[in-house]
Amino acid sequence: MSTGQTLNSHTTQTRHYVLRILEWLEKDPERIAVHSWNGDVTAADFHRSVASAATSLARAGIGPGDTVAVLTEPNCAAMLAARYGVHLLGAAVTHIRSMNARSDADELPAAEQARLLRATGARALVVDGPNVRRGRALCENRDGTALVTLTGDDAVPGTVDLPPAARYAPDDPAVVDLTSGTTGRPKLVRRSFGARGRLVDLSFGVSAPDHRPTLLSVTPVSHATATMADAALAAGGTVVLHNGFDVDDVLHALTEQQVTDVYLAVPHLYRLIEQPGIEDAVFPALRQVLYSGTAAAPSRIARAARVFGPALAQLYGSTEAGGMCTLTPLDHCEPELLSSVGRPFPWVEMEIRDLDSDAAVERGATGEICVRSPTLMDGYVGEEELVGPAMRDGWLRTGDLGHWDKYGYLHLLGRIGSVVKANGIKIHPLSVQDVLLRHADVANAVVYGIRNTEYAEHLEAAVQLRAGARGSIDELRAHVAASLSAAHVPEKFSWWAEIPLNLSGKPDYAVLEGRKDAQ
Repeated sequence: MSTGQTLNSHTTQTRHYVLRILEWLEKDPERIAVHSWNGDVTAADFHRSVASAATSLARAGIGPGDTVAVLTEPNCAAMLAARYGVHLLGAAVTHIRSMNARSDADELPAAEQARLLRATGARALVVDGPNVRRGRALCENRDGTALVTLTGDDAVPGTVDLPPAARYAPDDPAVVDLTSGTTGRPKLVRRSFGARGRLVDLSFGVSAPDHRPTLLSVTPVSHATATMADAALAAGGTVVLHNGFDVDDVLHALTEQQVTDVYLAVPHLYRLIEQPGIEDAVFPALRQVLYSGTAAAPSRIARAARVFGPALAQLYGSTEAGGMCTLTPLDHCEPELLSSVGRPFPWVEMEIRDLDSDAAVERGATGEICVRSPTLMDGYVGEEELVGPAMRDGWLRTGDLGHWDKYGYLHLLGRIGSVVKANGIKIHPLSVQDVLLRHADVANAVVYGIRNTEYAEHLEAAVQLRAGARGSIDELRAHVAASLSAAHVPEKFSWWAEIPLNLSGKPDYAVLEGRKDAQ
């Protein structure tokens, strides 16, 4: 089965998104354009910051075809200003702080940041005040990488002339993104200005012409919500940037800051809907609650639908592909569909292919999800040998397993490498995880496969109980066995006060498996 379609009117790109942002900033200079954990920024000051970044980079000789690395504090106006300055000059940007930074301890080590500078061939490194020392150290012994510093002086009164915008070249590289690194060292994904521009244009779907979004971002605006932030500002809207997820802060933003759109990782959504009194809360401006990142339990999504009603939508996507599928607000009214990730976007072609023959499978059969889309990556940087296995004839092999249901909705079963063969039976950890999440005492759970020193595989489960719950391991074992089979019961259970997450909201498997300490 193949679904979707190639380029059409929905994917026709409009003019350079940075120029649109600058025009909106000029129209109402006194309004707040960026609400951030480290200070609010007016449209006028933000315009000056973008112009200052672009001017400094132009003086350093940056132009089309170059790559510029950015190292700033997480989720701040300087991070956005640097990106827009780079893109205005037609160069590519790569954020090297860390996709998943939660604290200074979570920042990528200097050696890894230096590797990223080498791998991308960065001709400049843009830093803000708190990162000047690290920036100097990274550039000290590296010829060909200029250090460009953004400071609070960027917002002094007066004007900063913008350098001429580069001639728009859709095929030029625009971003080098880091994947989440969930299963190993993050890969570097390169995407063109054309594909990046389409992601920006498609971020809010079909909106009313006068819709001015106020976007709340609690995940990295360098990655997870990057195009949403760009799209909000390009539509004359505002961004609200939090340095991580905090339930009380999110509720305050939703109720007091007129937030219209918010992106939440699935575990963040779980924590939000468990708040006492949440079903009686009123969110006056809320238009869209978009959740994504990991598989979602139908029982939790049903509760979320009661809380957020027609604002709730699910996204299935990846760094390499962009958005692939959506479960629409209307779909959330059908309990039978809540175990799915929805149907492909109109501009996405999707097939589920047999792992051996590479032929498209019949509806209901399991295979690898493959996509073709105008938002796909161009390839990997520094790991070109990975492109062949991942891309074939314009199709991306996602590495995800799934099947179509009778309605044409996509259901995920996990990653190809995550299937565990225990006691001679192939088990998808997500199926066990879903069962645990249906238990009344379980607030959150993550199930994953482990291979011991003798290469024998088994399942392990990390469980977070609800407040006041007294669930036991024996009870959870019996629950899994009764729902699935004895073979599906995890060999080991571990209790967690809170499941460790990275800032993107995904389970931190390195912590769960004991390969690194929790922060």
